[in-house]
Amino acid sequence: MKQFNIHEYQQRDQAQTYRQLQTDSERNTAEIDQDFEKLMRDGYVIIKNLISQESCQAIKQEAYALLERKGRNSFEGLQTQRVYNVLAKTRVTDQLAVHPQILGLMDRLFEPGFLLSQSQMINILPEESAQHLHYDDAFYRLPRPRKALGAATIWAIDDFTEHNGATVVVPKSHCWGDDQIAQRSAAISAVMPAGSVLFFLGTTWHGGGENQTKAPRLAVTHQYCEAYLRQQENYLLELSKETVKSLSPPLQALVGYSIYPPFMGMVDGMHPLRTLE
Repeated sequence: MKQFNIHEYQQRDQAQTYRQLQTDSERNTAEIDQDFEKLMRDGYVIIKNLISQESCQAIKQEAYALLERKGRNSFEGLQTQRVYNVLAKTRVTDQLAVHPQILGLMDRLFEPGFLLSQSQMINILPEESAQHLHYDDAFYRLPRPRKALGAATIWAIDDFTEHNGATVVVPKSHCWGDDQIAQRSAAISAVMPAGSVLFFLGTTWHGGGENQTKAPRLAVTHQYCEAYLRQQENYLLELSKETVKSLSPPLQALVGYSIYPPFMGMVDGMHPLRTLE
């Protein structure tokens, strides 16, 4: 078996994933530049109709086979179903995690080698109350205002409306200091059709909405973080090597089979991809 040391990430990792993808025209468009400008101005951006209705139906079919338990507390949602460890259970949301318009925004936001932090399917059922407002990267305990250390996508698999639990966001709250706490009156609903995505910074205040309808509202979320930070999900324990082998090279890198120069992420002094051989 050929072995390669940690410094060979330049040929093995960047050449096969990030360098190739960063020059991908789909990740370098005027539209992404415009979305990034909105993101940095408001703390969030809504991108409509990124995936087809057929893709939404395929995700929904897979999700309903996996959705079982309801939340354990008011934050998870006592009338909300969640699927954790999504990448170990299905390939149907992979396309969302590595969508070029999302990774194009990530290229502009974070350093090369950024990571996937966690993934979930979230189904808000009828009679669910509003989730309390929060910002996602609060567990990185650095004072605000500051640069976002995380970012999140919430993909609408059902239409998001003001009445069925659409995520709410507080515009420009990513600029706030620690002395400011979001009020519900300042939040707006991320209304968007199925197949669309809400992308927001880890410093942006937001929360799940109240579902006042008689139908559930399904979403998929993928969250990201800088390469030098700890991920929320421990993918190296969750995902078997056989599962990792089935992932695309970009997704392998995102879950942690990658190197942040010069050697963060090594395994026995070697590149982590070596463990798959």
